[in-house]
Amino acid sequence: MAEGEALLKMALSRPVEALAAADRLIARRPAAGPISFAHQARAIVLRDAGRLDEAIAAARLALRRALASGDPARATDVRATLGVALVMNGRTRAGLAELDAAVAASDGQLAGRVLTRRGIELASLGRRQQALADLNRAITLLHRARDHVWEARARTARFLVYGIIGQAARADRDLAVAERLFAAAGQELESAMVVQNRADVAVQAGDLPGALACLDEAAKRYDRLGLHLPDLVFDRCKALLAAGLTDEALAEADAGVARLARRSSDRAKLLFVAARAAQAAGRPDGAAKRAQAAHDLFRAQGRPWWTARAAFVLVQSRYDAGLRGGRIAARAARIADRLDELGAEEAPAAHLLAGRLAAESGRMADADRYLARAARFRRRGPTYGHAAGWLAQALRADAAGRTGAALNACRRGLLAAGEHQRRLGAVELRVHAAAYGTELAAIGARHALRRGDPRMLLLWSERWRASALVPMSPPPPDDGELAADLAALREVMNRLDSGLAGGGPTASLEQDRRRLEASIRARTRRAAGAARPDDPTPARAAADEILGRLDGDTLVELVAVDGVLHAITARSGRVRLHTVGPVDAAVREVELARFMLRRLARGRPPPDSLAHLAEAGRLLQARLLGQAAADLNGGPVILAPPGPLHGVPWGMLPALLGVPWSVAPSAALALRARRSRAPRGRRTVIVVGPGLRGSRAEAARIATGYPGAVILANGQATAARVLAAVDGAYTAHIAAHGIFRADNPLFSSLRLDDGPLTVYDLGRLRRAPHRLILSSCESGVAAPVAGDELLGMISVLAPLGTTSLLASTVPVNDASAAPLMADFHAALGSGQPFADALLHARSRAAGEPVALATALAFIALGG
Repeated sequence: MAEGEALLKMALSRPVEALAAADRLIARRPAAGPISFAHQARAIVLRDAGRLDEAIAAARLALRRALASGDPARATDVRATLGVALVMNGRTRAGLAELDAAVAASDGQLAGRVLTRRGIELASLGRRQQALADLNRAITLLHRARDHVWEARARTARFLVYGIIGQAARADRDLAVAERLFAAAGQELESAMVVQNRADVAVQAGDLPGALACLDEAAKRYDRLGLHLPDLVFDRCKALLAAGLTDEALAEADAGVARLARRSSDRAKLLFVAARAAQAAGRPDGAAKRAQAAHDLFRAQGRPWWTARAAFVLVQSRYDAGLRGGRIAARAARIADRLDELGAEEAPAAHLLAGRLAAESGRMADADRYLARAARFRRRGPTYGHAAGWLAQALRADAAGRTGAALNACRRGLLAAGEHQRRLGAVELRVHAAAYGTELAAIGARHALRRGDPRMLLLWSERWRASALVPMSPPPPDDGELAADLAALREVMNRLDSGLAGGGPTASLEQDRRRLEASIRARTRRAAGAARPDDPTPARAAADEILGRLDGDTLVELVAVDGVLHAITARSGRVRLHTVGPVDAAVREVELARFMLRRLARGRPPPDSLAHLAEAGRLLQARLLGQAAADLNGGPVILAPPGPLHGVPWGMLPALLGVPWSVAPSAALALRARRSRAPRGRRTVIVVGPGLRGSRAEAARIATGYPGAVILANGQATAARVLAAVDGAYTAHIAAHGIFRADNPLFSSLRLDDGPLTVYDLGRLRRAPHRLILSSCESGVAAPVAGDELLGMISVLAPLGTTSLLASTVPVNDASAAPLMADFHAALGSGQPFADALLHARSRAAGEPVALATALAFIALGG
């Protein structure tokens, strides 16, 4: 008996060893009682490994042997194990019947153990009150019997139920006790499960970096135990979705589904989270297909809570695909009511959808009722859901014609969305957490346009944009594991480039690259957010404050509302509003202009290139500025474009040819950069990467204007040396080939002597260079992610202290870039401001097509 009990304990602490020990015991052919322990241990290990059919077979064999032993308590315990495996395999009715029979046949300590298992399965089915009743009884019985391990299991299960019903303090107490009891008993597997459960607490609190850190730690512990648990994949996908990393969540969920049996409960849950990811990624048809499959599995398994949640994802996906009418409106209303009754986390979004559909069909009383229910969540539940509640409140007030109340709700919602973003340390997480904020700002912008009020439109544009690049604490510069991963990635990329050039096999290197990139992303996401006291939060981005600090400059803020581009121009207290035209047309014109610059960079200009450049500039100006171009009558210009229009070669516009200009994601951020304190010293660093024609001569010419400049070239420009040199520098010039990664912008890189220096590398700086010049390919491009949020070089460097950044929007001609950079630095050294120095360098390049195209490709970012 003692050997058997030890074997069961081992199954939940060291499962691989337990499986081997069980097989050895079976091989000895002991009596029926002992052998039942061996088969039961096998069933538990196989169950937790997702091999449910094998687990059920092992549990049935264990039950037959337990019955043959004549020990009723032994048979009851095994029956409970069988019931759990059946429920997990989707055979809910049969599984609950076995668990009910086990409860009826037990008392005392054994009853506590059986009730724990039934409570866990009832909770998984969404029957929370029944689960809570079982677990309360179980904890009392197990505590009385001093059965510490099983008490810890019961408390872990109750923690999850408390978390779902919003009793956070009770949940935290249960988890703390369970963690202590498991650690004392040496239960390694269950200790790992507690760490995983802490991730759920962190998600509910809006601490997504903390959640991802817990999940990574749990994964390490499971790996040491030789386990791959589907539930970990589910929890990780939930956290990624909460952060807005939809494509990554979808890929992980789909991979998890492919590994699981067709009927398992874990498969249904992963289909569900995959549907949510596809929906959030803007793929409604794929979301509907996955949601339907999950819904059918949940319904067949008798899981009403999960069935209702999948039904909501299904109806939301069909709405996103364009389905309208009375039938979908009625179904959305029924689902919203059911989710509210069940206390599901989708309830606010479901009420929001039901309200929208009712409003679209003219049933305003119904719309108001459902929006009011959604609005209840603006002050309760996880922080990432508060903005949804404020959005519902804004829509409700808007429909009733209460403009002031609607705008107040939008303002409060933007504050909630901004607060959630500031909890997220990694810039990649922050920029994705934006959907509700974008819609809230759009409501305010529509009201401004209806009034024809440019100041009001500027206010609503800046309220949301000002959150896009909130300064945050970077990852620790001394994170040795992150540094090692980045160094390994450089080595892999070097070998990959060599392999591609030589035509050799690269599949294993591509696999290594993906693995290292995943590790780097995971490490940077764990950093907790910590905003600085001078953050330009939405509340502080007042239009009058911005206009009062322009100091004679002209502000051009472009705002996209419902697919139409509008231009706000402001100078010397005068603010004007112009409607420009379709955003899509502007984006197409930008791509055509960039194509022309890329073609000229090859160094063989066709005839009439200068005339073609001038005509392209006129067309580009018409699509981007329209009549607003007439307001740019001299003097410096600050350009603040929306997300889809970053990477515009602004120098091509005729209205900007003779004036200094700079580009920023928002006016507030540009003005904040001007107030930023420069380093006390004037240390200058010049870096020259490999493979650039004329780069050494370029570096020598630039260095003449900076006595004592640090020069890293001729094999000395390694990542470690460059990072150490530019950290806290006043001016840094990096001449290196670069590449923009549209698939993963934070892995955009500059080619140094030992491999690529990525944006992630730059994010480890304590303080980025005050002024940074990048004479490299596409270093000024940033990817719009959600609303006006960006991912790229500027999204990392601006929060870390870079106030002025010179970068290119397309690959440039190396030979033409060298004299351009020399002219730029000569002007900078003479005391000219950053944008004026770029204007001077551009004027020197006029007249020769390739030189002019190179000059027009560069933009000044920042203040």
